[in-house]
Amino acid sequence: MRILSLLAFAPLLSAQLMYVGTYTKPQSTSEGIYAYRLDAKTAKFTPLGMVAAGPNPTFLAVHPSGKFLYAINEVDSFQGKKAGSVSAYSIDKATGKLTLLNQVSSAGPGPCHLTVDATGKAVLVANYSGGSFSSFAIQADGKLSESASFIQENGSSVDKARQMAPHGHSIVLAKNNKIALGADLGTDKVMIFQLDASTGKITPNSPAFGTVKPGSGPRHLVIAPDQKHVYVLNEMFSSVSTLEFDAAKGTLKELEQVSALPAPTPGNSGAEIQISGDGRFVYSSNRGHDSIAVFAVDPKTALLKLIQNEPTGGKTPRAFVLDPLGNFLVAGNQNTNSFTLHRVDKATGKLSPAGSPVDLGAPVTFAFVK
Repeated sequence: MRILSLLAFAPLLSAQLMYVGTYTKPQSTSEGIYAYRLDAKTAKFTPLGMVAAGPNPTFLAVHPSGKFLYAINEVDSFQGKKAGSVSAYSIDKATGKLTLLNQVSSAGPGPCHLTVDATGKAVLVANYSGGSFSSFAIQADGKLSESASFIQENGSSVDKARQMAPHGHSIVLAKNNKIALGADLGTDKVMIFQLDASTGKITPNSPAFGTVKPGSGPRHLVIAPDQKHVYVLNEMFSSVSTLEFDAAKGTLKELEQVSALPAPTPGNSGAEIQISGDGRFVYSSNRGHDSIAVFAVDPKTALLKLIQNEPTGGKTPRAFVLDPLGNFLVAGNQNTNSFTLHRVDKATGKLSPAGSPVDLGAPVTFAFVK
C-alpha cells in the first residue's frame, strides 16, 4: 500500500510547483497566493488552491534553497505607518502550502517588486509609491529582519502626469551578487547599488545611475547571461532598451531602444520582461495590445529585433514567467482573470498556445520553485 501510494503521487511530485501572486479583494475575487503544479508532458495545471492569505501579494520570489518564499504586499499602510509590507513563508514542496514566518514593513509605501540574492541572505525591494528602495537580511530560519537599509530617491522627468516624483519599480542583481540595478519609472533612471550580502545592506554605487530616453518610464529589467548587457522594459514608451553594462564597475550606457509593438497601439503600456537562459531571446508584455513581444538578440551587437507578438488570450498581461527549463511561458491576464500557457520553440524563440486558460482572479506574478 505504501508503494502504491507513492506511485500514485509520483506524477504530481515530478511536476513543477508554481505560485501565483494576485490582486485581492475588493479588486478581484482572489484572497492571496495560489499554488499549481505544471505537468510538462500534458501542458496542464493541477490547482492546489489558495496556500496563503494576505492583501495584494503582487510580486513573489523564491529563496535559492527552495525552502522559502517572499512576497511584497502592495499596500500603502502597514501597522499605522505609510508603508507596505514584505512577508516571509516556508514552503511545503509536497503540498505546496505556505506557512507564514513573519511580516515586516517594506519601509516605503506601495512596494511592487522584490528579489532574493544568490546566497539567500538578503531581500531587495522596490517601493513604487514612495519612490524608494529597501533591503532586508534573511535569518537562518527564513525570517526577515527589519529594514537593513533604505534609500529614498529624488527627482522627476518630462511626463508631468507620471513623472513628477521617483517611482521605484523593480530591482535585480548581477551574477557577481555585488551590483544591484533598480528601475525608477519616475526619473527615467536605472539606479545602481552595491550589495553587502553579509549584512543585507545596499548603498549607492559610483556612478549612482544610468539613464534611458526621457519619458520612457523604465519599469522592469533583466541582465543578459553574459553580464555585459541589460534589457530595460519601458512602460510608457512600450519599448525595450539595450544597455551596455560593466558588472565590475556598475556602469550603464543606453545603446538602442526598440518598440515592443508591431504598430502603434494607443493606450498600450509595457509591463514585464524576461530573457531565455541562453540569452538568445528577450520577451516583454504589452497591456492593451495584449501580447507577448518576442525579440531575437543579435549575437554580435546584443541589439534586439522584434520577431513575434503572441496574443495572451486575455486582457492586460501584467506579468509572465518562463518555467525553469525554458519550455513554457506562463502569462497572466489581470483584467480577464485568467492565465495562459505558451510553448517555447527553443530554436526560434517563438511562442505558441498550449493547454487551456486557467481561471484566477487578477493574477499578477508567477514564481516557480526550481
